[in-house]
Amino acid sequence: MGIETKPAHLAPFPSDQWWVAGFGWELKDKPLARTLLGVPLVLFRTPEGQVAALEDRCCHKELPLSLGAIEPRGLRCGYHGLLFDCAGTCIEVPGQAMIPPKARVRAYELRERDQILWIWFGATPDSRPVDEPPAYRFHGDPEYSFGGDMVHYDAPYQLVHDNLLDLSHLGYVHVHTIGGNPGVHMNAQMKVTQDGDVVKVVRHMRGSEAPPTYAQAWPFKGRIDRWQEIEFHVSHMRIWTGAVDEGEAPLDDPQRGGFHMRGFHGVTPETATTSHYFWTISTNPRSNREEVTKVVVDQTARTFLEDKDIIEAQWKNQQRFGFRPQVDFHVDIGPNRARRVIQRLAGS
Repeated sequence: MGIETKPAHLAPFPSDQWWVAGFGWELKDKPLARTLLGVPLVLFRTPEGQVAALEDRCCHKELPLSLGAIEPRGLRCGYHGLLFDCAGTCIEVPGQAMIPPKARVRAYELRERDQILWIWFGATPDSRPVDEPPAYRFHGDPEYSFGGDMVHYDAPYQLVHDNLLDLSHLGYVHVHTIGGNPGVHMNAQMKVTQDGDVVKVVRHMRGSEAPPTYAQAWPFKGRIDRWQEIEFHVSHMRIWTGAVDEGEAPLDDPQRGGFHMRGFHGVTPETATTSHYFWTISTNPRSNREEVTKVVVDQTARTFLEDKDIIEAQWKNQQRFGFRPQVDFHVDIGPNRARRVIQRLAGS
């Protein structure tokens, strides 16, 4: 039997963590409403480029601040015009010179790094980050091109973790894109390791047929040797998949060439039973850079929509049948370790 999981609505979220709040390109000339870890927030960028996150509630009459307007000095409420700076302090009350000391809203640390927006959720209101958010070099590496998007799930975020940490499902769910022979996926050579709170799953599939996405993106000569390296962090995952021509290079060589797909996966709870999935995919086209990148990004988007259908149907069925222990197999080692990390950090 595998790890016993509690119903999602009873599971708290790990705190004192940087969580993914979105992507820098989402913040344009209007405020963005987004609920993260159960907190309704408004995200915005000032004309000078500073990013900010405030609770989405004016302290006056409680209109969502996301219905307001961005100005050079901050965010103006769309009801009575109170102006808030990036720290959540009201700096102007129209028609009134005196600003009440309590005229403020809670602000959250929001940082932009490598085009990813990271938000800090502390265990207490006074908790502050001691480290910068994680870097992700593939968004700026000249050898790679990337694209990405956000998918909303009507399902708990740990079901998305389970899906990403167990890629044996590719042969069944993603037949027309990154799948391949189901037997090859289920019998892949697999190694699971853990370093502190980081869980890593490495899978090798030698002598495989190239799945459709791979065949369209890279000039393989015939059969291929595939790899899948999945690295779980509490707030996100990094997944390096790809292939070389059969026998061309050792699959444990960190400098190996061939076709690469480097995925960034920010899995952030919206609520206990819904989640945001922020993803990008970076690839290394040998030729026709723009065309190949579009193929990889479009087909990656298609695979994630296929996963969404599976995960949401799984969650609906869990609700329909009620909480029951699940029978686990060898492919569940990684997901179960990740769940134990979450349970420990969330104190559940």
